[in-house]
Amino acid sequence: MTYAIQADGLVKRFGDTEALAGVSLTAQAGTVLGVLGPNGAGKTTTTRILATLIEPTGGSARVGGFDVVKEAHKVRQLIGLTGQYAGVDEMLTGTENLILIGRLLGIPRRESRARAAELLERFQLTEAAERAAKTYSGGMRRRLDLAASLVGRPQILFLDEPTTGLDPRSRNGLWDIVRGLTDDGVTVLLTTQYLEEADQLADDIVVIDRGQVIAHGTSDTLKSQVGGQVLEVRPLQESDVAAASRIVGEMAGAEPEARDGMVSVPITDPQLMPAVVRRLDDAGVTVGELSLRKSSLDEVFFALTGHHTDDIEAEADALAGSTDLKASDKASDKEGASA
Repeated sequence: MTYAIQADGLVKRFGDTEALAGVSLTAQAGTVLGVLGPNGAGKTTTTRILATLIEPTGGSARVGGFDVVKEAHKVRQLIGLTGQYAGVDEMLTGTENLILIGRLLGIPRRESRARAAELLERFQLTEAAERAAKTYSGGMRRRLDLAASLVGRPQILFLDEPTTGLDPRSRNGLWDIVRGLTDDGVTVLLTTQYLEEADQLADDIVVIDRGQVIAHGTSDTLKSQVGGQVLEVRPLQESDVAAASRIVGEMAGAEPEARDGMVSVPITDPQLMPAVVRRLDDAGVTVGELSLRKSSLDEVFFALTGHHTDDIEAEADALAGSTDLKASDKASDKEGASA
């Protein structure tokens, strides 16, 4: 099978720091591959290698059938990139930004202007087209940034945490745009820390931690790894959480988790639920909330990495690149968006 994106054993070292330790992944054409992982896991480094911004220390990768090192110029003709930081020029208007990208790609001026108008309308930016980008809201800048990466009609698009810092409404808007892109046959590699985002968009998911792939599969496949369903119990009295946790754990035969007064544990037998209620009642624990649901990607993430996504703390940026790479982040993002 020929993949739109294929990486085999990617290794990347920055001095003594090993950012990637043998990452392998594939993405079929016209699908979304979600790449999950905590800060410093190696997501951005992987994206930069695939987008030809940096070269791997070891391993190989092909994008659109071309080697990212030996045929980097051919790869760049096929891809677009939206990085973690907006790559647009804040002093230029929305229209001027997109025309500039078009001209840098060698597109004639008239065609560049037409393409700019088309994208501004698609991303609901027409009313702000003649305003300087510095006046845009965060969500509008991200939409303009994504539009810039599409000026050259890329077959493959890399989205490196594109919705970080956006409000829920703006995030949902970008999700709709991504869905529209795949409907048009574009292949998308999406790195994210938002489990809901991967759940909503990704056809396939790769989880990276400490520079290695620790799991891959569809959302449902990954969820099945931590049990078919999750039993949640919230005692009416917070003082009963410890007792409820002990009872639920004993009956489920698994270590429960207590967070914010809610005790949760994966189970395989739904019939356990009424038995747990009776046992809690016998112990004098009054239940304030009780539910049985499917496992979430967050629970998969916790089971695989040992922490929840909302517990992730920013780490040193050594795994994403050295100081000189950080200083050129915006320039790199612009180059990728123009690719």
